Amino acid sequence: MSLKSSVVLNSLTFAWPDGSTVLSGINGVIDSGRTGVVGRNGTGKSTLLKLIAGVLSPTDGEVTAAGNVGYLPQNLTLHEHATVADLLGIAQTLSALRAIEAGDADARNFDVVGDDWDIEARAEEVLDEIGFAAADLNRPVGRLSGGEAMLIAILGLRLARNEITLLDEPTNNLDRDMRAMLSGLIDSWAGTLVVVSHDAGLLEQMDHTAELHAGELRTFGGPYGEWKAQLEREQQAALQAHRTAEQALKAEKKQRIEAETKLARRARTARTAQRDGGLPRILAGSLASKAQVSAGAMRSTFDGKVRAAEESREAAEARIREDEHIRLELPDPAVPRGRKIAELRTGEHAYIIQGPERMALVGPNGSGKTTLLRQLLGQVPERGGNSAAKPHTDRIVYLPQRLDGLDEALSALENVRAAAPETPPGAIRNRLAGLLLRGESVDRPVSTLSGGERFRVCLAQLLFAEPPAQLLVLDEPTNNLDTTSVDQLTDALNVYRGALVVVSHDFAFLRRLRLDAILELDRAGNLHPRAALE
Repeated sequence: MSLKSSVVLNSLTFAWPDGSTVLSGINGVIDSGRTGVVGRNGTGKSTLLKLIAGVLSPTDGEVTAAGNVGYLPQNLTLHEHATVADLLGIAQTLSALRAIEAGDADARNFDVVGDDWDIEARAEEVLDEIGFAAADLNRPVGRLSGGEAMLIAILGLRLARNEITLLDEPTNNLDRDMRAMLSGLIDSWAGTLVVVSHDAGLLEQMDHTAELHAGELRTFGGPYGEWKAQLEREQQAALQAHRTAEQALKAEKKQRIEAETKLARRARTARTAQRDGGLPRILAGSLASKAQVSAGAMRSTFDGKVRAAEESREAAEARIREDEHIRLELPDPAVPRGRKIAELRTGEHAYIIQGPERMALVGPNGSGKTTLLRQLLGQVPERGGNSAAKPHTDRIVYLPQRLDGLDEALSALENVRAAAPETPPGAIRNRLAGLLLRGESVDRPVSTLSGGERFRVCLAQLLFAEPPAQLLVLDEPTNNLDTTSVDQLTDALNVYRGALVVVSHDFAFLRRLRLDAILELDRAGNLHPRAALE
């Protein structure tokens, strides 16, 4: 391992117990500094981080890390009774400190504390950076927004002072202010940082870019924008090489046809000369034999040239990327324009969703957007807050922020069949194929799928439900999606003919949804119309 290498992958292979392979023979080096890991959904980025962190063990090959490794998973597991201290990873240390301060001299308490006698002061310092205080250490995580929980978990990893830290989609659920806070943390991070993300802004802060594609890990010495420009140049060169190879192949095939035509003409001339010229049989046979040898040599030469041209074309074609896209045909829920679908209100002001209208709900983390959505779904009763939501249809489907509505032990097919029991399995497989879920991924337990694959299973449950939903409610739908999948999700939603309510911090995505209205929920819990998304 070189001095710059923080992680070395040697023939790294991982397969699930059912034999489906995620990574095969991966070799590569992740240098010190900050590295962004990119790639299409399902290529194994999250699995790679789990292997580096030791959460999973390689089926073959090995991972070598130069120091302790801290790891933030893509989906945080938040237990009901957990606190901010648990999320920071310091609850046990604080408990041991409290015991020592109370006079408990048990050696185990001193072992737990180790060198972290100042942990509470350091925790207070990092919490202050995001507007929290020491008094919040005992605050239940159930009272945190998804973005607040994510940012506090990242702060906990910084407190841990590991030599290597792995972050899987750390900007999920973060509002603009929190993304700015995370950006500051990234800039001042000590040690090696490896980040899996689809967030172009975050990836621009990286020193290096590593891409998982077609079973290989390629590293580039620069941030995402520079890597993408380089990739585009490579693809343009590959397309030009493919066009040139196609032209060369056509030229070689044309020359072979012309050569065959000449050979056929010579053969006819020879037969005519033999018949009309009265050549002795021995001489005629000798001339025919020489002609056959000459023809065979010529055919072999041209066949070789054609094969070489075909190989050149195939080599050029292999360098061209044809990334797959989500393709969806959504059912028509037949929502009349005059039909009242739902309402959101603040005090005396009511905002009505009527017919196939499309509304975005924006606002900072912790303002209560998800709670408002759950009221709309009838999952929580109306409370004494400033704002409330009420449905006027029972045909509502919901994509939750944490994608926790799936049965982890069941397959993608089984999960979707639960929402569409009358649809034949073959038809469901065809629809899942439109969401890029095919083959083994359809039959594997959901617990083994990547974040992007899990999203597509949730989306399939939502879109293929029987009867078709009149209102789609989406909470941060672009989390865990690569840019291509976001494009296709946008296209699909833009042809959906029902009503739509979307919560998102991704303003670029929202601007593409042909919205009829934008509502902003402020920190006091009040709804306000918003003219535009800047």
